[in-house]
Amino acid sequence: MSRIGRKPISLPKGVEINIDGNTVTVKGPKGELKREVSDGITLAQEEDRLLVMRPDDSRQFRALHGLNRALLANMVEGVISGFEKRLELVGVGYRAQMQGKKLVINIGFSHPVEVEPPAGIEFEVPAATKITIKGIDKQLVGNTAAHIRAIRKPEPYKGKGIKYDNEVVRRKAGKAGAK
Repeated sequence: MSRIGRKPISLPKGVEINIDGNTVTVKGPKGELKREVSDGITLAQEEDRLLVMRPDDSRQFRALHGLNRALLANMVEGVISGFEKRLELVGVGYRAQMQGKKLVINIGFSHPVEVEPPAGIEFEVPAATKITIKGIDKQLVGNTAAHIRAIRKPEPYKGKGIKYDNEVVRRKAGKAGAK
């Protein structure tokens, strides 16, 4: 058995799960998420736990077992507390600001870059060089953060660009001839 797949998902108070065939809907205080579970994977709800089971020990179902359990656990965690990613702008004159719901980033291009938040995502700018992305869908939060980071990835010589808050940029030495 998969070590991750066989762990039951605990359902705290205030979380409702509706299983309709392969579709799972999770409702909580922060919102509602819906996902299709892989074919062959079965779900059983017992009081305040959700169990994910597989039909046999084939390689395909072993892989899908842990994956589906992790996705469902992230859905439950998302509707309870939500997820967030933090980005940091490093460089002279690099800054971010909010215009309504849009995020406007000045990152050294000839024009400011405007980013519209996808449905279910909200941006915060606690400081001019910090961006916080919040939402209940872990995958959507991560994809949005990666999309913003891809606007200008941190470069290895001066470390300028958009980086994750906890990311360490590996630096390279410059030209050896300049002394």
